[in-house]
Amino acid sequence: MNKIFKVLLLITIISTILFFYLLYQDQQFKNNPLSQEILSKLENKNNVIRQIIKQKYNINYNIPIIISDKLPNNLYGLASYQQGIIKIQLNKKRFQENENYMIEYVLPHEYAHTLMFYFGKFDKENGGHTKLWQQICFDIGGMKCDRFVNHNDILIEKIGDIY
Repeated sequence: MNKIFKVLLLITIISTILFFYLLYQDQQFKNNPLSQEILSKLENKNNVIRQIIKQKYNINYNIPIIISDKLPNNLYGLASYQQGIIKIQLNKKRFQENENYMIEYVLPHEYAHTLMFYFGKFDKENGGHTKLWQQICFDIGGMKCDRFVNHNDILIEKIGDIY
């Protein structure tokens, strides 16, 4: 019985330490900007997309990308057009969950929306996810140009990172 008690105590202590470590990591992420490594990956992907847009559409396109912690949790990114200004906002909280998904999937998705604004083709039909939008998304290097986030994609990729 004494051995079982010691094992359970050890498991409890390790679990408590792990819990506080994860809590600390979460607070560090919330209270600090994205790491330079993530920002560098984001900038590289941004440059690739801009190059493709220049080649396919002959547009020198430089859209501001804002990392925001103000977006609701269910929103991964947002392309907006207000008073003639087009910009992309990416949800900082979602980078903690899966930075690769945000860079490789969400960024091209939002860029496709900005091009729809640029071409004057954006409307409320299908929430902005028309066939033209989908074609633009694929044209600029989007790998999955689905209407909404597929949470299974994120989970499968996270499981792949573990192994």
